[in-house]
Amino acid sequence: MKKKRLLSKAVLGLIILIFLAGFYFNYTIFSPADSNNTENISIIIKKGSSIGDIAETLAKNGLIKSNLTFNIYTRFTGGDKKIIAGRFILNKSMNVPEILDTITTKTESEFVLTVQEGLTVNDIDVKLAEMELINPGEFIKTVKEFNDYESYWFLNREKMSGLEAPLEGYLYPDTYFIDPVDFNSGDLIAKMLNNFEKKYKTLDQILIQQNIDPHKTIIMASILQREVRTAKDYNLVSGILWKRYESNWHIGADATILYATKKKKIDSEDLAIDSPYNTRLYVGMPPGPICNPDIEHIKAAFEPQTSDYWYYLTTADTGEVIYAKTNEEHNINKARYL
Repeated sequence: MKKKRLLSKAVLGLIILIFLAGFYFNYTIFSPADSNNTENISIIIKKGSSIGDIAETLAKNGLIKSNLTFNIYTRFTGGDKKIIAGRFILNKSMNVPEILDTITTKTESEFVLTVQEGLTVNDIDVKLAEMELINPGEFIKTVKEFNDYESYWFLNREKMSGLEAPLEGYLYPDTYFIDPVDFNSGDLIAKMLNNFEKKYKTLDQILIQQNIDPHKTIIMASILQREVRTAKDYNLVSGILWKRYESNWHIGADATILYATKKKKIDSEDLAIDSPYNTRLYVGMPPGPICNPDIEHIKAAFEPQTSDYWYYLTTADTGEVIYAKTNEEHNINKARYL
């Protein structure tokens, strides 16, 4: 009899526990975090984020009451397979089903495009194609067809329009929020050029005072971007490369050859490639920038540091720059560090 009473109590306790769990689940899922708060909150869901990561982001912004129940509900309804990477506008008066409906709807999102420093037009095209915003080659084609040079004081139609990627160097590397429904490569190009102008206009007075050719400076900045990884070396390497250029030496930057070959590594055959971007073969600047540099490398191109050095190399493992005054010293450094 005693055993039956204990069993009955256990069953009753289990029923109560299930009821409370069900109540808690429904409360945290179908009741908004704050029904009276309709203030917009912007959240970003990165590509490859786990449900746990997304739940944590929502919880930190006060949009959900429980990470656990959000996780369970999302997986149970299959929403975890439908969530889209992008930026979404949510608010605390939304319950979990409404939040999930928003972050799984393409028309509600803004895609996040991160263009890292040193990427090329080709690289950006690949990124956009991977995000399924364009077919491969569409962004490259739009860049080639660009014809609005007069709207941007820093663009030079004569020097740029004949290049394979005319706007290379001027598509400023940054994070851009994109409407995936009405995406247009031309609109993105305008955003990037406007951003370039915003970053670059602080240098306008320097250009006027020193009569510096902006196109040559961006070419130099792009070379520095691909050649030098450590900030303390930007200006010093800039000084070396400008000194070579002004002394009618070969600039001798491997990064310009890699731009022509579209490879990641250089070999002995590449050193002899007949291309105006081969700065080991041809004296002077290449015809255009070799990537899209950030403002720090642009500043370094404007502010070269004077030194006795004529040579440098960058170590493959740490990115340390090793300098030399003579070719003999440079050869010793190559044998030691490369």
